[in-house]
Amino acid sequence: MKLLLHCCCAPCSIQCVSSLGKENIIPELFWYNPNIEVSTEHLQRRQTLVTFAEENNLGLIESSIRNPLGLNGAKGVRCNICYEERLKETIMTAKERGFDAFSTTLLISPYQDHDLIRVTAEHFAKKYDIVFYYKDFRDFFWEGQREARAKNYYMQKYCGCRASFRERYGEGIELKK
Repeated sequence: MKLLLHCCCAPCSIQCVSSLGKENIIPELFWYNPNIEVSTEHLQRRQTLVTFAEENNLGLIESSIRNPLGLNGAKGVRCNICYEERLKETIMTAKERGFDAFSTTLLISPYQDHDLIRVTAEHFAKKYDIVFYYKDFRDFFWEGQREARAKNYYMQKYCGCRASFRERYGEGIELKK
């Protein structure tokens, strides 16, 4: 199976790729994360994923789109917009490049709305006629985090949008672009 794996970051990718490898699936990685508003944060996460891909001889496709979504508001609403945007771009890229299926490393994080990601991915898979390869990677999250720390990978502290930044660091702090 030719699988395109949307990657939010290298730490979340480690165990997703390992788990897929045990099923003889070697995914190609896809970097598209318009939720990350601060340029330096975007660059650090991107570079860490590039390093991970190189260290593991994995293909990496990077979207040329860099247009931060500017997400604000209630968590469920902004997360839904974010998931939709990233999954649609993943699907479009998968279809354009002849992939059989797609998945996302967002499915590993206990901090993400797993059910919403799954429902959204299934909806778009049906709409755009492509296979969504579903796997609940959450059991592997902490092992992936340990491996990332051992490799000195950059570890982000928040999702990427300004609202998640304020939730992490406090209401009175503003993002610097």
